[in-house]
Amino acid sequence: MSEFFPGVPKIAYEGPKSKNPLAYKHYNPDEVVEGQKLRDLLRFSVCYWHTFRGTGSDPFGSATLQRPWDDGSNSVENAIKRVDAAFEFIGKLGAPFYCFHDRDIAPEADSLRETNKILDAVVKKLKEKQGETGIELLWGTANLFSHPRFMHGAATSCNADVYAFAAAQVKKAIEVTHELGGVNYVFWGGREGYMNLYNTDLNRELSHLAHFMHQAHEHAKSIGFKGQFLFEPKPKEPTKHQYDFDAAACLNFIGRHGLDGIVKLNIETNHATLAGHTMMHELEYARIHNALGSIDANTGDLLLGWDTDQFPTDIYLTTQIMLVILKQKGLAPGGVNFDAKVRRESFEPIDLFHAHIGGMDAFARGTKIAAKIRADGVLDKFVQQRYRSFDSGIGKKIDDGKATFAELEKYMLEKGEAAANESGRQEYLENVINDYLE
Repeated sequence: MSEFFPGVPKIAYEGPKSKNPLAYKHYNPDEVVEGQKLRDLLRFSVCYWHTFRGTGSDPFGSATLQRPWDDGSNSVENAIKRVDAAFEFIGKLGAPFYCFHDRDIAPEADSLRETNKILDAVVKKLKEKQGETGIELLWGTANLFSHPRFMHGAATSCNADVYAFAAAQVKKAIEVTHELGGVNYVFWGGREGYMNLYNTDLNRELSHLAHFMHQAHEHAKSIGFKGQFLFEPKPKEPTKHQYDFDAAACLNFIGRHGLDGIVKLNIETNHATLAGHTMMHELEYARIHNALGSIDANTGDLLLGWDTDQFPTDIYLTTQIMLVILKQKGLAPGGVNFDAKVRRESFEPIDLFHAHIGGMDAFARGTKIAAKIRADGVLDKFVQQRYRSFDSGIGKKIDDGKATFAELEKYMLEKGEAAANESGRQEYLENVINDYLE
């Protein structure tokens, strides 16, 4: 079988002084950081949709990307050939995982029955390639947003038949994920939201979405799937009001509908930005609620302001991300999935390698910088000092949840005025972090 990426060797670690564009300068998979090898700590995953299905088209222009493995058809033969290209790429890159939507790997036919038959044929091929290469599936999910039937949503559709179709599709996607040994299943509600409350029963739609997730979990248990369920926050695009707007909205939904301990979060950088948050905020909010399950690693373009899904190359960003992830000793069984695409101007297949190498190196650098910051304890010491008034006396009673309003009133009546505030030293701390970014 001929290669789809001829002339590209398996990407190796050559160190920071290397000038080879097809080598890792900072990602050494065997390097140990905080007791774990980088490959096990970062658990890099290549996404099937952007990397092997992306065309470079946008609202203003047609496809630009050269993809020799893709003849542009929706044939089963083309889908199977694409698997060979995908596993050649992932193998040469040295990433341990991949992930997909069901419609990424196999085309949709005229009926659900025929669609499932095609999916099974491609899954058989995927299983063979996994066995040959050792590459594993990080997570699977169902595309419940592209087809016109999902114009009003899927689990939140006003059409009961669409809800039923979505349930059947997710049932099959969970089964396929289980068959391929996937360790997570993701709910991404691409159209789970609304445009106008005049025509929307908000309470009914949220109730249906919760029931949908519970039923997915029940089916997973019935077939022995022990993987982690993930809910991915995303504001805007395409609906005006997404039910999964940000981590806080998702966790409120999870808590209100009895999904605690069943569903965690898959956080994406570009989605955090669109919600008006930093990625660090979204990760920390999920982490403190014991709900940080996995991440989609990308970045947005603040000058464009939409979901551009660019590869992450900002070391400041990856350092902030890893400061949170290292707090919980990694993401397993989740991982760092490159839900990112090359620019439509980067149209040659080799650009896929440059993009992934850059992202993996950026995360490796961010990991090592974050580990050094943590080892030195500069942030922990500052935060501990800043909140020291809660370590004893009345502050300790407040921290323990034991101080009543009457007791606090008595304390302040006797004291007369609060102790003077101290500076937060924000600029100082930003300078400290910059000192680590070599």
